Amino acid sequence: QVQLIESGGGSVQFGESLTLSCVASGDDLENYCAGWFRQVPDKEKEGIASIGPDSTTSYPDSVQGRFTISRDNTANTMYLQMDNLNLEDTAMYYCAAAPREFCAVMGWGTFTNVPLSARGQGTMVTVSL
Repeated sequence: QVQLIESGGGSVQFGESLTLSCVASGDDLENYCAGWFRQVPDKEKEGIASIGPDSTTSYPDSVQGRFTISRDNTANTMYLQMDNLNLEDTAMYYCAAAPREFCAVMGWGTFTNVPLSARGQGTMVTVSL
């Protein structure tokens, strides 16, 4: 069973960039539909990026063009490059893995709609003016 550990969160200013990392152990990330979701207290979880076993990626409109998900199979690590951050991006960010078939069907929506194979502990991102 895969285990995930995120890192890279922090406090940045409006318009700046940040990269989150997610190191996997126990299994290869490329065997899963992998990605990221975020959550603000008292709000619904929001899927923000997915990468499938074939490296196909998907994003919702809220982050399309600003966020980029990638995976390094050698390092068994996934990344989320976040550019042009705005105040609405402030949230706890989680990396997640789900059964591989879901990426093709649900893409970034996978991680808030299906039982997860694994989820990291979360890393906080705070954007301020």
